[in-house]
Amino acid sequence: MIQSRNNLRASRRWVIKLGSSLITNDGVGLRTDTLDQWVGQIMTLRRRGMDIVLVSSGSIAEGTVRLGMKRRPHALHEQQAAAAVGQMGLIQAYESCFQQYGVHTAQVLLTHDDISNRRRYLNARTTLRTLVGFGVVPVINENDTVATEEIRFGDNDTLAGLVTNLMEADLLVILTDQAGLYDRDPRGDPDAAIIRSGRAGDRELEACAGGGGKLGRGGMFTKLRAAATAAKSGAATIIASGLEPDILLRLADGEELGTLLVPEMGPVTARKQWLAGQSRVYGTLTLDHGAARVLREHGKSLLAVGVTAVEGRFKRGEIVGCVDPDGREVARGLVNYNAEETRRIQGQPSDRIEKLLGYVDEPELIHRDNLIVL
Repeated sequence: MIQSRNNLRASRRWVIKLGSSLITNDGVGLRTDTLDQWVGQIMTLRRRGMDIVLVSSGSIAEGTVRLGMKRRPHALHEQQAAAAVGQMGLIQAYESCFQQYGVHTAQVLLTHDDISNRRRYLNARTTLRTLVGFGVVPVINENDTVATEEIRFGDNDTLAGLVTNLMEADLLVILTDQAGLYDRDPRGDPDAAIIRSGRAGDRELEACAGGGGKLGRGGMFTKLRAAATAAKSGAATIIASGLEPDILLRLADGEELGTLLVPEMGPVTARKQWLAGQSRVYGTLTLDHGAARVLREHGKSLLAVGVTAVEGRFKRGEIVGCVDPDGREVARGLVNYNAEETRRIQGQPSDRIEKLLGYVDEPELIHRDNLIVL
């Protein structure tokens, strides 16, 4: 767990959020020269063995320019139209930059429902992890084209915090046009001092937050909220200026730039606390002695071959309890298959799942990252 800047050198997975102010020319098209610089830094981090997931703003700002609008539209349907047009330019630009290094990108558009729905959550998590495993750099944005007021994230800072949870990343880096979080608004107070470190979720820091910029929806408050969200999976957050030269590389080297917000608890503790706190269990899996022992003593993933009985009507992504042959609860976790599918594959080895179901989502019934031993 990252508790100081010295830990940054050992971190292995970052979610990086780039704001509109950094990748557009004050709202007049994309700054492709700047994108080249960002991609160059990201490639250096990848050569150091790091996984990078990118959350990028800019689609509506780019679409606004492409459609000849003089200012960012306010009507939701106009924003959706601008996003649809601008997303083309945004992804084309990223793909062109990364292709210079022989690296593929993937466009991933998410809505809030994709994260709040447990089945979609697992689908998105599996897809993103698979992309990273293939060496692809996912470029994630809010799906402004289809999102409505009820399901939209409202800003890419919030989205970045949720993606950090999704990917179980070590660090969320939010790059903006400000040097970090100040104790007072630096735009109105020249004596404002930057806050170099703090605790994610500290409500006292919210008093220092200001409003958003003219191009983006998020301000410093949304960045603090994103840091609190990221901390729920044990990730730290850095809010820093994207105007600093080689900012990503300098942060990776532990240089004291921006504001570091550290979590209260580590990723394992945070995730287990969340799972243990879920009062509703949607089904029960009875395990044989061997599977129960493996979970208790080694905390490994649960495979279908170790299940002897299935109770309940649960969906993929819902929480189920795991009991030993004597009925004692051993663990609980997020199941990768629904109740009917689980009954069909119970007692079977993982390599038979595709033959029995006609497809395979995951080789495990419950992955160890989504399982808590009680």
